[in-house]
Amino acid sequence: MPTRYTWLETPLGAVLLTADGDALTRVSMGAAPAEVRPGWERVSSGPGVLAEACGQLAEYFAGARTTFDLPLGAVGTPFQRRVWDALLAVPYGATATYLDVARALGDANATRAVGAANGRNPLGIVVPCHRVVGANGALTGYAGGLDRKRWLLRHEAAVRGAGGLALALG
Repeated sequence: MPTRYTWLETPLGAVLLTADGDALTRVSMGAAPAEVRPGWERVSSGPGVLAEACGQLAEYFAGARTTFDLPLGAVGTPFQRRVWDALLAVPYGATATYLDVARALGDANATRAVGAANGRNPLGIVVPCHRVVGANGALTGYAGGLDRKRWLLRHEAAVRGAGGLALALG
């Protein structure tokens, strides 16, 4: 089955979503049409994981959804997948540091490897890599850009009703 894709307009601009079979494989902010590969099949509506993902992301941006319930099929190394699974444990409206994630994986010395895996997360927002911050709480790199990361964190804090962001996993 070919990779299927669709675009979703969000408050942060167009988001590219892809799926292989029944699993979501990519959620990419700031994606350009050039990122769509030859042979991919565009899906504009109908049942399936892409329609469900678009609906859940629309609910997220509307402040009506704090978790996602989608079949995920991100491709990565075993370590990357462990990091991405750990990111799912960072609660909505909270943040964790790279060290927090490394400790959650059982290796406090793996902060750089965690950072690299975090940066390769193909399922932005759904697997919340935007919730990972530097050791001093500073916003650090984000594939979608720091302005988008800042927006996402503020959005979640506002929806959660928090006056500030709480630290998770630490």
